[in-house]
Amino acid sequence: MNIPVEHQKNVFGPFDMYIKKIERSLHVTVIMREGELKIIGPEAAIDSAKRVFLTLTELSKRGNEIAEQNVDYAIAMSFKEKENKLLEFDEDMICRTIQGKPIKPKTLGQKRYVDAIRKNMIVFGVGPAGTGKTYLGMAMAIQAFKEDQVSRIILTRPAIEAGEKLGFLPGDMQSKVDPYLRPLYDALYQIMGPDSFQHNMEKGLIEGAPLAYMRGRTLDNSYIILDEAQNTTPAQMKMFLTRIGFGSKVIITGDLTQKDLPAGTQSGLDSALMILKNIEDIGIIHFTNADVVRHPLVQRIVEAYEKYEQKNPQKMIKDKRHDS
Repeated sequence: MNIPVEHQKNVFGPFDMYIKKIERSLHVTVIMREGELKIIGPEAAIDSAKRVFLTLTELSKRGNEIAEQNVDYAIAMSFKEKENKLLEFDEDMICRTIQGKPIKPKTLGQKRYVDAIRKNMIVFGVGPAGTGKTYLGMAMAIQAFKEDQVSRIILTRPAIEAGEKLGFLPGDMQSKVDPYLRPLYDALYQIMGPDSFQHNMEKGLIEGAPLAYMRGRTLDNSYIILDEAQNTTPAQMKMFLTRIGFGSKVIITGDLTQKDLPAGTQSGLDSALMILKNIEDIGIIHFTNADVVRHPLVQRIVEAYEKYEQKNPQKMIKDKRHDS
């Protein structure tokens, strides 16, 4: 098969790293000779490898910078003969970062998540780290804000340390809150740019606050993102969900395997998923490790922890009690 010269570097990866990955994963041999790519191996494996190369080439032609995650996902989809799905959701551009990089769903799970956000008033995004739950939610919020669909963006998190006691933090209330909301601010910086972010923060159009400060408020015409929702209690989750006013949209993200609540405390995310699963206009999207879009090592770490927890559930419970 022929791959245009201008796309070969992007498709093959640095030092032909992506070719080697395709060879290992699909048990084929790939040879580049006289401008042609030759694939050697069992017929079914050759067909899969060819579809992967065609998919990556088409992504490259559309202006995408091919990452290792794209290659891994294209290979995984080739086993199901669904590589064309990768091209379908590549057409769904949400917005661009301040550097002009397009933000798009990169997996089927992410595509379902983005579609659910467009369709529903409240969406739960539940799954492991690195699946883009918060980042895509933030991109959708910023796009809605730019298009005047909402008048402000509100970011909130439960103020719980991840297994460490930080003690009293110096400064005013905002200075104390910022460390908890820093991951959300980082995404805003990347998409909006620091100047636009700071300007909208000063005008009160973007607001960051710990979950406890939501009590007593009614949030109309707002895009509200509750992050790390696995660390809410059922009472906090109910309080948050009953703050929602007219014209608002809510995204709730969390990872049920990374709870920092005291031992024996039920997670508000657990209870909400059970109580609200059949209510109209509420979408629930479950991500898996196949949706991890960070460094491929993150995906392998998530898989390793999942296998360990399945084999040693009681030990994990004891460890969490000991940590608390």
